[in-house]
Amino acid sequence: MNNKKEKVVGILGGMGPEATIDIFTDIVKHTNIENDNDHLRIIIDNNPKLPSRQDAILGGGENPGPAMALTAKNIEKAGADFIILGANTAHYFYHYVKQAVTIPVLHIIGETVLATIEAVEGIKKVGVLATKGAMKTGMFQDAFAEYGIRVIAVPEDIQELAHEAVFSFRTAGLNKKNISMMEQAASFLIANGAEAIIMGCTEIPLILKAKNIRVKLINPNEVIAQVTVNYAKNKILIEQVGDKYLSVNEQVNNRDPL
Repeated sequence: MNNKKEKVVGILGGMGPEATIDIFTDIVKHTNIENDNDHLRIIIDNNPKLPSRQDAILGGGENPGPAMALTAKNIEKAGADFIILGANTAHYFYHYVKQAVTIPVLHIIGETVLATIEAVEGIKKVGVLATKGAMKTGMFQDAFAEYGIRVIAVPEDIQELAHEAVFSFRTAGLNKKNISMMEQAASFLIANGAEAIIMGCTEIPLILKAKNIRVKLINPNEVIAQVTVNYAKNKILIEQVGDKYLSVNEQVNNRDPL
């Protein structure tokens, strides 16, 4: 029996709020309970006032890193034992948050790579649906390349479909147009050999939910939610790998990075 004290979860959210709600919902869903007391204590700072991550990456807008660091400090002061960032693109500024606090900051992209390797044995080629900002950073490409997995390059028009679909969802909610755009982008990736598709922006699982995609869909929200629950319940360990905090996964760790 595990008698260790449960950890308090911190979510740095608001990027955007719907994504934060989705991650929170996934954490609740993945928590096995007999009564309400079995749920985790979660401290959420839903801060949509953070400078745009897209503008900073694509057009020289204000760096959101310092504001994200300040928000993380507030979460730590409120009593969180570890933090997750409620957005994929925000991980470009992960080091600002990590350096600002004394508690672990889990890494959604790193965890997604580990989960993909576990889900699709021997995978060599993966598709990523994400915003232009996220893809421009090379975060997914670099993270998968460490394990010899290639992220499929997409032409500008296909990337524009995925990007526009995300921001259409943020401003207008789910509709036929953004569903169609995202499905077209997914179809391109499959036609070009994707063995799995990473839904690399926290709104994308909400757009593609229950759609008939014939390869494995990897949802980073679900991945980080499961890791969060297991870590908070003391079922898994976290270690620092390079500049990231990642879960210890024996199956994946047996496949050494290149």
